[in-house]
Amino acid sequence: MDGIDLALVETDGVVIHGLGPAGFHPYDQADRQLLRKALAAAAHLTDRDARPEALAEAEAMVTHRHIRAVDSFLASCQLGPGGVDLIGFHGQTVLHRPEEGLTMQIGDGRKLAAHVGIPVVYDFRAADVALGGQGAPLVPLFHRAMARNAGLTGPIAVLNLGGIANVTYIEAGDDEALIACDTGPANALIDDFMLKRTGFPIDRDGAHAACGTVNEAVVDSLLDNAFFTRPPPKSLDRNAFVLPDLSALSVEDGAATLTAFSARATASIIPLLPQPPRLWVLCGGGTHNAELVRRIREATGAEVAIADDLGWSADSMEAQAFAFLAARSLRKLPLTLPTTTGVTAPVSGGVLATPPDTGAMARLKR
Repeated sequence: MDGIDLALVETDGVVIHGLGPAGFHPYDQADRQLLRKALAAAAHLTDRDARPEALAEAEAMVTHRHIRAVDSFLASCQLGPGGVDLIGFHGQTVLHRPEEGLTMQIGDGRKLAAHVGIPVVYDFRAADVALGGQGAPLVPLFHRAMARNAGLTGPIAVLNLGGIANVTYIEAGDDEALIACDTGPANALIDDFMLKRTGFPIDRDGAHAACGTVNEAVVDSLLDNAFFTRPPPKSLDRNAFVLPDLSALSVEDGAATLTAFSARATASIIPLLPQPPRLWVLCGGGTHNAELVRRIREATGAEVAIADDLGWSADSMEAQAFAFLAARSLRKLPLTLPTTTGVTAPVSGGVLATPPDTGAMARLKR
């Protein structure tokens, strides 16, 4: 909930031909407050189309912020609407309970397409969930395309550290072998704890955690959850793990404890993989938390690299991935596989919204 990432990608949905500039537009404090209200409002919904008051207000805000972000980004790249063929618009996840067939990402793709004059692919997860998949993670096929471009050989793991951490395992010697799943919280519990204790929703650079002492009993209790022994594919809602009562701990010790939990939750997937990854490539906002990165290196016992070390972009990979997936959706190519989400068969997904300007679709068909 920090803001909107944007990235320009040249791709046909199979090969990544080029990565262009990237941008970021932060949400302000009022936006984040509204998103937290939306999360609370969505917690008990049973209809993914329902929009009670806080959700409707948050969806309008998310849509407007994306319109503003796209306009600003295109201007900074000196690109008019005709310079971009397609937008992949993930939106903001406020509800994800795939075991109940529910997933909700707010943000109106039709309004975005109409305002910016570019076709938009949105609602990426619903088709997978409807066919029995976990609806997450969606990025493994993009991770594999990036690994191919870099000439990396497996077994490797690409780990995205958002609110929830998700991993893509790429097997050695078999380009088609992919395993993916969520591994547990990455930043979610740390951010919630810091907001509660300091009023600021982040442990910047992991500075507090680095000065603290881990409460091993708390970590053990958090790891005593059937999720961590369940084989992939599997996924989590952001609120699947509730912030424990850490009032007896200092800010530093609480941050250290939750950071250790995130790292060890990541490592819990290793026994469930065909082989331990020889290399972990980290991306996402959690890469800025040096203490979290250090503890992941310690917990996995393997080589750990930040995506930037490979010439990738740790901050932009999610945005790049949804551009790539939008191109795949347009061509009706699979976005998810049985080994990445548990869906019954490879399935495409996404909903295409076209602007009133029919010339936009003519450009796509060329």
